[in-house]
Amino acid sequence: MTESEPRTAEPPEEFDVYELVVLRRPADLSPVDDATAELLQRQHLGHFANMKEAGYLKVAGPLVDQPDESWRGICLYQVGSLAEARRLAESDPAVVAGRFSIDVMNWYTRKGALRFSS
Repeated sequence: MTESEPRTAEPPEEFDVYELVVLRRPADLSPVDDATAELLQRQHLGHFANMKEAGYLKVAGPLVDQPDESWRGICLYQVGSLAEARRLAESDPAVVAGRFSIDVMNWYTRKGALRFSS
């Protein structure tokens, strides 16, 4: 095989399914004072800690250098349905307060391709 020849591979026989949540900053975001912003950020991070401890959230984090500045972060849940992932993500205090909106979709990876720490 040379660099100019496309590589071929067999598709995976089994997949792990995750629910990918994209956090977006709404275009009509209302300003809040610094104390409120800090409290909401701490509650937002506390929500992630609760979701992780409950076994729902695999990983979450902010985005930088993204092509769309409204994209603020991603969360990877593994709860078995988009509806349940949406319900959990919508319970984030920052989402409830309107600081973020969410997009929820399924994401498939080869079974066992990802490992997460506790």
